[in-house]
Amino acid sequence: MTEHRSFLLVCLGNICRSPLAEAALRDAAARAGVDLEVDSAGTGAWHVGNTPDPRAQAVALAHGVDISRYRARQVQPEDFRCFTDVLALDRDNLAELRRRAPKDATARIGLLLDVVPGRAGQAVADPYYGDAAGFDVTWADVSAAAETIVAGMRNIKPARPE
Repeated sequence: MTEHRSFLLVCLGNICRSPLAEAALRDAAARAGVDLEVDSAGTGAWHVGNTPDPRAQAVALAHGVDISRYRARQVQPEDFRCFTDVLALDRDNLAELRRRAPKDATARIGLLLDVVPGRAGQAVADPYYGDAAGFDVTWADVSAAAETIVAGMRNIKPARPE
């Protein structure tokens, strides 16, 4: 039996970067046959209930992933107990997650690109105020992290019985 992992990917509004990260990780896991629970959320509440930015939807669809049914939500205290990993897409959101984590949090809290060799400490490109081309850069960032996570999951050894 392998270790069950579940990932919550977090940006500010949950309409650009984190839904793309969720889509990339779901897709990479499905292609590799790795069973992961994946969700995304924002630290802010401005977009709760909204679909992802149309530019995010377009870039995901260009890579074969439909995110039109995703809905923005805000990080909740129980997320820090329900997920094994809560990963921020930038340092500001990482600091906010650490501030909000309840005392009984069990999730590992970190930065998404820390999993990618040579990218530790870096933020996923925020395309919100730019043009559609910025979403391609964001997709490349989150896809690199997704592929690294999934590759690591395939190498998890079965737990030894005690």
